[in-house]
Amino acid sequence: MRVPYEWLREYCAPDITLAEVEQLLTISGTKVEAIHHHGVTGLESFVVGRVLTCEQHPDADRLRVCTVDVGGDEPSQIVCGAPNVAAGQTVGVARPGAVMPDGTKLKKAKLRGVESNGMILAEDEVGIGQDHAGIMELETEAPNGSPLAAVIPISTDVIEFEITPNRPDCLGIYGIARELHAATGAELRPEPWAEDPGTGGKLAGLEVDVQSPDLCPRFTARVFEDVTIAASPRWLKARLMAAGLRPINNVVDITNYVMLLTGQPLHAFDLDKVAGGRLVVRNARDGERIETLDGETRTLDGEMVVIEDADGPTSIAGIMGGARSEISPATTRVALEVATWIGHNIKRTSNRLALRSEASGRFEKGLAPEQALWAQAVATKLLVELTGARVAPGTLDAGPFAVQPWPEQTIVLREQRVSAILGMEIPTERQRALLQALGFTVEQSDAGLAVTVPGFRRNDVTREADLIEEVARFELDGLPATLPKRRGAGGRLSTAQQLRRRAVDVLVGRGAYEAVGWSFTDAALGDRLRLAQDDPRRDTVVLANPMSEEHSELRSTLLGSLLDVARLNAARGTSDLVLCEQGAVYQRGDAELPHEHRALGALAHGHLHQPTWTIAEPTTADFFTAKALLGAVLDTLRIEWSVRRTDEPFLHPGRAAEVLVGDDVIGWVGELHPLVCAEWDLGAAAAFEIDLDRAVASAVAVPHYADVSVFPPVRRDLALTVDRSVTAGDLVEVVRASGGALLADAGVFDVYEGAQVGEGKKSIALRLVFQALDRTLADADVDPAIAKIVKQASDRLGAQQRV
Repeated sequence: MRVPYEWLREYCAPDITLAEVEQLLTISGTKVEAIHHHGVTGLESFVVGRVLTCEQHPDADRLRVCTVDVGGDEPSQIVCGAPNVAAGQTVGVARPGAVMPDGTKLKKAKLRGVESNGMILAEDEVGIGQDHAGIMELETEAPNGSPLAAVIPISTDVIEFEITPNRPDCLGIYGIARELHAATGAELRPEPWAEDPGTGGKLAGLEVDVQSPDLCPRFTARVFEDVTIAASPRWLKARLMAAGLRPINNVVDITNYVMLLTGQPLHAFDLDKVAGGRLVVRNARDGERIETLDGETRTLDGEMVVIEDADGPTSIAGIMGGARSEISPATTRVALEVATWIGHNIKRTSNRLALRSEASGRFEKGLAPEQALWAQAVATKLLVELTGARVAPGTLDAGPFAVQPWPEQTIVLREQRVSAILGMEIPTERQRALLQALGFTVEQSDAGLAVTVPGFRRNDVTREADLIEEVARFELDGLPATLPKRRGAGGRLSTAQQLRRRAVDVLVGRGAYEAVGWSFTDAALGDRLRLAQDDPRRDTVVLANPMSEEHSELRSTLLGSLLDVARLNAARGTSDLVLCEQGAVYQRGDAELPHEHRALGALAHGHLHQPTWTIAEPTTADFFTAKALLGAVLDTLRIEWSVRRTDEPFLHPGRAAEVLVGDDVIGWVGELHPLVCAEWDLGAAAAFEIDLDRAVASAVAVPHYADVSVFPPVRRDLALTVDRSVTAGDLVEVVRASGGALLADAGVFDVYEGAQVGEGKKSIALRLVFQALDRTLADADVDPAIAKIVKQASDRLGAQQRV
């Protein structure tokens, strides 16, 4: 919101600099986004002048050569192209050296051979309007050469605020002035709606029927006769221009001016164009169409609200008026509508129609019904003063709020509660003064201060903690640093949290960089990962109001975000890296709420280390890289795990496995499919992903002591010939299951395929370690165990011992 500082100071003018105003308001929660300057600079070069003579330019039909008294010893000669310039006029003059609103510095010039020492100004040339058809004629008795800024508002600072959604009262300049009053203690002028030239009672000439009371709590209207449509006075146009609005005519400008002042939008109807003299507030019909003031025809649905007359819809409620009843130069009778609309409905309508306006931006945040008559009072005064209008007796006031005003809420603020929450004492009188400055009504009670919440803060302040916040935000400089009360909390990580952190730490310790990706992804991720249409990971949660098309669904796997980070790094020259991430993933499922669990994933891309003089081409990431990272995690958590060959559409065929804990599949590991890598413009990569919650549930959080044998182990090598389809993992599993209590370890150290083992066969060499806790083993202890291993391998896998 843009607020001209000169306008703000009309209601609260503290004796401090603009920089101090910015700091105080920002600290107290009314954030100043920027300070702009509107209009011209170098004000000493802009003066009042009087046109003494005006002659035709000798070489140009559209130019006049004027002599202008600007207060010096000699009049200035100025060449002017305005058709309305004439001798005897009092005008605004820019001398050479003046800086115009667009930053151009004015210089002496020759126009068609005639010297020109300045410029006679039009409205747009000083930023107080858009009229460039002719020069401004001033009505002032200021002497020639007087500063132009003392006659018309040609220069002002503009404060741009970032107003939070819970403070729609600060979308009006008087609301900002109230904040400034509380922050500085400077006097706050009375509310501009304190005096109302209008009257209550029945209004003749206009009827209103509110058929959607759940969406329109209050609808007020007044009628104005003998209205003269004309340009607004320059002070009004200057304020609108500085605030970022375009002047149109006096009636429309008044509605915009009052909206900026009070925060309450208004709409003016040409009453002679309201068919039947009756307005109806109702829900639109599906497919109903209306032409709005911007010239567009829009199609409505049944959840939107319209205002209609006897000929159909004439306005989209709370967003934009219709072209059929707009104010025109021929308008003489005006119906001024000031209504309250339910915020969430206005927000939905605005989004569906892709139509935002100054009005919708205010209504969607939730305005108070009380504000309607405030705006009516200010607008009535201005319409009478600036258009010569005669206000008709009576005020139409319809809707549920008009029948039964919403009750006020009173909250008790306890002094001891304030000190307990803030960690410091704030005197009761200081609390009272701050709350009263903000518009609250405060009375003393036995329990503390009885604070009545004003209507314009009804949706924001609902409990004692909110009142404490109102007090605290003006005392931030004095708040001490204190620890919150523990209330018995130990403050330690839970066992599950410790194990999750340990899992990430072990990956970081092996060179992985921890990434934090979006929980959102795009709808095309399933296709890019080559998932089948019936794959459960396609059963995603679609967001109702996504930030963008690329973030329209909740992710069902970490792989997409890991690939996004890898691509980003590779595009910037970092192709050799290992990434890891833990985070929530989601699936819709059949339950009312989506299934959510915490997953852990890692991705390795590029070379595993830098080239050296001994290894010119380092190893690149492959299946065993990902498996080693997975093993580091699961072994650190002391989980008994295994892998089993599987087929995942996003993994390389034959280089993919599922991860098992017992018989429970908790994830996958493998090299990524080349087509998937190509989707992210990456080379070969390997990854794993596990359900971290299930892994943690299987972890041994507290290890148990086991005796270490003091007797030497017996090592034996065993080579078994098996079919090529038998995996080494299957063979090791059989060996460990049949080796008995003396078998301490078993592992593969060689695999051979060739003529010596036969077609379709391979030889797997195992290193077996036998050890006992109570004795040194002899061959008589080990040979039976090896014989049993060979027999079980033969029976279950068809293995034959090589000799």
